[in-house]
Formats: sequence, structure tokens, C-alpha cells
Amino acid sequence: MYHNLLYSLMKNTKNKTSKGKQIFRIILFAGTFISLWFVPWILVKAWILPLPNTIQAQVDQTLSYGFDGVIVYVDEAGKPPAFYSAGYHNRELKIPANPKALFKIASISKLYVAVAITKLANDNHLSLDKTVADYFPELVGRIENADKITLRMMVQHRSGIPNFTDNPDFWKNQPNTNIDVLQYALDLSADFEPNKDYGYSNTNYLLLSRIIEQVTGGSLQDYFKKEILIPLGLNNTFGSLDEVKNPDDIMSGYYVGIEDDFKTEDQGMIATAEDVGKFLRALNDGSLLNEKEMEIYASIYEFNHGGLVPGYQSMAEYHKDIDAVVIQFMNTTDFEGYQWNLLEITHSRVVKILQKAKGL
Repeated sequence: MYHNLLYSLMKNTKNKTSKGKQIFRIILFAGTFISLWFVPWILVKAWILPLPNTIQAQVDQTLSYGFDGVIVYVDEAGKPPAFYSAGYHNRELKIPANPKALFKIASISKLYVAVAITKLANDNHLSLDKTVADYFPELVGRIENADKITLRMMVQHRSGIPNFTDNPDFWKNQPNTNIDVLQYALDLSADFEPNKDYGYSNTNYLLLSRIIEQVTGGSLQDYFKKEILIPLGLNNTFGSLDEVKNPDDIMSGYYVGIEDDFKTEDQGMIATAEDVGKFLRALNDGSLLNEKEMEIYASIYEFNHGGLVPGYQSMAEYHKDIDAVVIQFMNTTDFEGYQWNLLEITHSRVVKILQKAKGL
């Protein structure tokens, strides 16, 4: 806001007297000072600190920004995978972070759902051009434009269906045990007309997951196991807490200002950084999908993703320029979103260290 005002003043003083320019400089300084007052300095610090020479040093530095634990997994082509960690696996028990711990990967799971939709579309078990109404006639009148919203639009977050996690009642009723969370997106006005805009919505992938179960006749995780996990040898990827034999293997999750450990809340898929890294490598190098499937997938969704649920945030990216997969897990979240910003910044710094090592 301040800089827009100052830009306007600058244009109006370009051809004015030196006194006018002097006044402008005073206003500019004052406005800049006011703007900087509101900058979250921890983000500035994370950006401007000298880049460490090693990834472990960067992980240690990341821990200093208020995270309880950090895990980084790096898979560079032609090298053995590398594991890094800092902080606590369990803060209360003072158990050190374990780079091979299980972690709640949240929306990274959307990549797995998109792969499943791609495979089923390629096998003609479903159609990307069929609508919500085709698969869920009972939702006509409860989801606006159900007869116009296609599966393709849902995969691409172009449906306009409201995001159920944006509904205050979703958070009020946590942990929503025995509640169908779809209800938080029903009987609401569409966010926009189908395919006219982009709006990230977890409801899209909730419905897509149910379509996968509808057309396969089994659970979502059963299909994942058959088409993704077993072929790739991913033995440490699970659909829910119930599938994990030893809950202590799951990294604890914390929320700034709250003492509770969020580990016991069922929040979707759980995996090690290594398993996520192997999946992401296979997705990007074409070994998970055949040529036709790869063509379909590339037309509907992205190849990298982040994840965020209370207590857990993650980033999974493949970087073509260095042929490397970088997975980062951090077990602390906050209301303001600074922790997510710090995840993005510190993740990019890990990538820069790798690029620097390759002379890029």
C-alpha cells in the first residue's frame, strides 16, 4: 500500500522543484521505514544469511527458526541417497530427529491420487470428461454445477467447489471423528463457474478419492498398493495411522503456542522421506507411468507438491537442472504461516547448495 502511494507521489514530483523532490525523499524514507516495521524479520534473516557450504549446516540453521525437528532427503542421480536431520523426533522425550521416521505428508498425497486417476483413465475405467453428477447423482443440487464439473477440472482445481477445510465448522469440530467432512462443502455457492478460474480445494481430491474407490471396488490405499507402492518397493507408505504397526515410528507434530503433540490425530497418508523421494523420482523420470499415461498426467497435474496439516509441513520437489529430488519435512506449524514461508525459503537454499556444488 505504502509503495503504491509513494510511486504515485514520485510520478507527480518528477518535474517539480527541488523542494518538492526533497519532500518526496522524506516521505519515501518514512514510508519505507513504516513498511519495514511490519516485515517478519525472521523471513528476511532466512533469506539474507550467507549460504552454508553443506546441507547439514543448512538443516541445522533451519532448526534455529523455531522448528522442533527437520528432515531432509536428497536423491541426486548417480549418487546414494543422502539423509539429514536436526532437532527432535519427540520434543517431550528429547528423542533426536530420525531422518527415516514416518511423517504425515498431507497434500503431497494429491500426487498419488492424480497418478491413480491417470492410470484409471488410461485403462478406460473412468473418464476425465465425465461429471460429478455422473459419479454422484445424489450430489446434484448440493454441489453447485455438479452436472458441469468434470473430473479433469477437479484434478486441476478448476471446479469451483468450495474447500471443506475453509469451513470454520471443520476446525470447530476437530478431529471430526465419525463425521463425513464432505458436509462442510455441501449446499454452498460455488467459488466460481467451472473451468473459469483456479481455486485450490481439498474437496476436489476427497471426491476423486471416492471415485477411485467406486470404480475399483476397493479402498484407495489398496489401489495405491497395487499400482504404486508394491511396484516401486515402497514399504513405508501408509494410508492412515491404523496401518502403522509402531506409532512411535511417527515423528511428533507441534503447533506454535499449543503444547499438544498432534501425532495421534489421523490426518491422511504417512510415509518416510525416502519413500516419498522414490515415488517422486519415479513420477518424474517416467518409470511409474507408461508413455500414454505420462501424456495424460502431464496434461492434468503438477509433478511437485507441498503438504500442510497441523503439526506437519512438507515439500517434495524434483529439480531437473541438477537431476535431484529434495524432500523436506518439518514438524512445526503456526497460525500466521511464517513457518510455511520458512519451509519454502530453507528448501530453496538446500537446492542452491546442490546447484552450487554442480557449478550452476
